[in-house]
Amino acid sequence: MANQLISEMGLPKSIANVFAARNIRTAKDALSLTEFDLMELVDMGLTEVTSVLVHISERVSPPHQTARSLLQQRIQNEQLAGHLPTGLKGLDEALFGGIPFGVITELVGPAGIGKTQFCLKLSLLASLPTRHGGLDAQVIYIDVESKFSSKRLIEIGAQSFPEIFHMSGMAQEMAGRILVLRPASLAEFTESLQQIKILLLERRVKLLVIDSMAALTSGELEHGASKINPLGWHISFLKSVAELSRIPIVVTNQVKSQSSDEAWRYNFQVGTRRQDLEDTSKYDSHLIAALGIHWAHAVTIRLILETISGERFIKVAKSPMSPALAFPFSITSSGISLLNDDGIEVVGQEISTIHCHGHSEIIHSDTLQFHRQ
Repeated sequence: MANQLISEMGLPKSIANVFAARNIRTAKDALSLTEFDLMELVDMGLTEVTSVLVHISERVSPPHQTARSLLQQRIQNEQLAGHLPTGLKGLDEALFGGIPFGVITELVGPAGIGKTQFCLKLSLLASLPTRHGGLDAQVIYIDVESKFSSKRLIEIGAQSFPEIFHMSGMAQEMAGRILVLRPASLAEFTESLQQIKILLLERRVKLLVIDSMAALTSGELEHGASKINPLGWHISFLKSVAELSRIPIVVTNQVKSQSSDEAWRYNFQVGTRRQDLEDTSKYDSHLIAALGIHWAHAVTIRLILETISGERFIKVAKSPMSPALAFPFSITSSGISLLNDDGIEVVGQEISTIHCHGHSEIIHSDTLQFHRQ
């Protein structure tokens, strides 16, 4: 817009010729000068120069939009982009359809909370036929910590979709649509990215899962690599893959401990006993997501999985469309199940706070290694 020619802006020919004679050929040339500079350069009065600049500005400025039109455009784009439903009604409604295409969605939580269970269910849903609510597609699953279990995947499928998995050969077919890669280091993961890119082009891949990103960087830190944004290039690559391929990318992230003078607690938890709230010694030290602030800015959706007083919660901690909500859940033979579909609103510091009361494994903030409490 700034390089649009003055001669194409509908100005009187006499004025356009004067500007051209003074080597003012584009909107940028004209708008880079002050009104008094232009008066002297083109020998015009202030009123005429001001009128010309207003005309040029109106031609090159983007049209204004109302908040309503922006919202309608956003909803339309979301509908065109699509979502992968999680099968969790309350969460899908909060996310306007499920895990969105074209962006990175992150699952954060302590070890054993259910992140891999969530990823297995998503992988299954993406591979299911469309008539059963799936994407009828293939999945690339980056299994960094060797937690992927075909047996558990089939168990979830048989319990969730018995009409499909009890058909002869269907369990094997669904499992065969999930391509599992197991890089042992960040270097191997980097080398596999080109292979992933080719697979996205050659096959009908509709979901990329990385379980987990923090485990990749922890190996780098063990070998003395720089702690400063080790995933800088990978962040850009994954964001571009999500946007260009229009697929959902789901990554898991671990937590690390951070010293705190205060025991943090939910102020919205249903059924919490008063004595539990008063006994702050029962709560863990403050936890934060691993990988740092650069990674946090790269993800569009952040879901925190946590426990407090023996109850598990999945919390929408970051979303451009959804309010911060928490849903109590359990893990059953059919995977993750919400205890109710009515999300509990989260406010203030609780939005980003992570609890793991009842879990015995956390990651130390300095080494990103697992330590038993």
